[in-house]
Amino acid sequence: MSLHIGAQKGEIAEIVLLPGDPLRAKWIAENYLESPKCYNNVRGMLGYTGTYKGKRVSVQGTGMGIPSALIYCNELIREYGVKKLIRVGSAGAYQSDLELRDVVIAMSASTNSNAFISEFQGVHYAATASYRLFEKATQFAKDNNMPYKAGPILSSDTFYENSKEAYKKWAKYGVLCVEMETAALYTLAAQHKVDALSILTISDSLVTGEEISTEDREASLHDMMKIAFGTIE
Repeated sequence: MSLHIGAQKGEIAEIVLLPGDPLRAKWIAENYLESPKCYNNVRGMLGYTGTYKGKRVSVQGTGMGIPSALIYCNELIREYGVKKLIRVGSAGAYQSDLELRDVVIAMSASTNSNAFISEFQGVHYAATASYRLFEKATQFAKDNNMPYKAGPILSSDTFYENSKEAYKKWAKYGVLCVEMETAALYTLAAQHKVDALSILTISDSLVTGEEISTEDREASLHDMMKIAFGTIE
């Protein structure tokens, strides 16, 4: 077992879905996986392994933000040999044509985080999705007539901006939406030569101020989860 994940070797599949919320990991396991077994509850960061259409799949909460995501993704890759990591989470829209419950498949992730300053020494690394997973996800969505948008996103260290206009500088350059983990996932995956992808559901809009209620969020995730599982079939 690793420092933050209490699983024994072999208890985690090579394919892992990564919601931020550990309770959402539990919800995904109970609603989508066959015979899910909890392998981790260290610090309440739940993780499960089960099967989906006969294929072993794990789902592991990562917590909120790049520092927390880096801990869990590092341990999954280095200690447990995970080869495919797919983030499934929520995001805030930066573009007016993105509506609540829309699905975004992240091609790349800009960031305002300082987590990689020592690694790149002031040079900006372009954190990008694995093409293999990106192609599979978009093709699955097309084949099943599921609307989606694909493009660049922002992984921010700041959930509450001081200025309500701050999003506009990113929107100007085509950034679709904001969340808090993808840049870490893509950078780490590239370093260790594994595959990573983020599939996101728009839960609120910085443009209109609309948001999905906490009670309705789980019900709004079905399309995102269908694409995620279609990507790993």
